Amino acid sequence: MYNLNWSRKELTPQKLGTFCEYYAKMSLASYGLNKFTSEVDDHGIDFVAETKKGFLKFQVKSIRKSSKYVFMRKDYFDISDKSLYLMLFLLNDGEHPAIYLFPATAWNDANSIFVYHSYEGKKSKPEYGLNLSDKNIPKLESFRLENMISALLDM
Repeated sequence: MYNLNWSRKELTPQKLGTFCEYYAKMSLASYGLNKFTSEVDDHGIDFVAETKKGFLKFQVKSIRKSSKYVFMRKDYFDISDKSLYLMLFLLNDGEHPAIYLFPATAWNDANSIFVYHSYEGKKSKPEYGLNLSDKNIPKLESFRLENMISALLDM
């Protein structure tokens, strides 16, 4: 059994991110997918997994439940790429991670959950984000890994 106290200050964002990347790979391996990792994460892809019909790319993000927003820089998250997925780990103290799987194409239909910020004329770079407000969390149920995995396995 591992620690489920995600709010501990010793668990820096980098440590949580590393934990969730390994957890993501193990989760997909448990469904029989082969996965491949690069030595350097410099293009927003954390790992690739092989399906029957080809390869899928995964960006992994972890967020503590107290946070309400997570984002991917537009430079590294191509919402026209049908092989790209965001694997999100929502961490709530005392619970195992809630794992969600979002196709990058979901951001093509921006709404209150799937958002885009251009930051035109500002210092911040454009980004795609997920609004994880308390009212939006129940709307994400269809994106839980266990609800999305069969579509991946058929690919």
